[in-house]
Amino acid sequence: MSKRDLKKYLAELNKEQLEEQILELYEKFSPVKVYYNFVFNPKEDTLLQECKLKISNEYFPFKKVGRRSKPKMRRSVAQKYIKHFIILGVDPFVIADVMLYNIEIAQTFSSENVIKQDLFFKSMFNSFEQAVIYLIANGILNDFKPRLLAIHNETINQKWYNEPEFDAIIERFEY
Repeated sequence: MSKRDLKKYLAELNKEQLEEQILELYEKFSPVKVYYNFVFNPKEDTLLQECKLKISNEYFPFKKVGRRSKPKMRRSVAQKYIKHFIILGVDPFVIADVMLYNIEIAQTFSSENVIKQDLFFKSMFNSFEQAVIYLIANGILNDFKPRLLAIHNETINQKWYNEPEFDAIIERFEY
């Protein structure tokens, strides 16, 4: 069904029928429920803290009794939150904060641990590039410039092999 056909169908329904359909969607489909819960109670701070906790747990897992937890370092965890926040319509500043936090926590981890997988560095570069694109698209690049420069400086300090790629992105918006 096209959007046009849907509009035509909805125009034919009375208010009571529309309410019934929305309630049915709310009960049947979890994403609809999540969306309406967010729209009517947008606790962005709570979502942000929960998100940051999950991301940091990827690099610095909670200790389990009797055994040592190994960091998973999955970029996908942050990517799922970012995608979810975009769908919900969370404030772009919050989304940008999550994007940069993901890189910053990974850099904190890599400053304390030797990382041999090239994929980690490529993944962090992809996250950085996506963050810059997002910041430019939302007109908030200048608000986050200090954090971007700090991330770039950390790639220099830690001698990341792909630091020149970070440098090339920084040079694009510096001049």
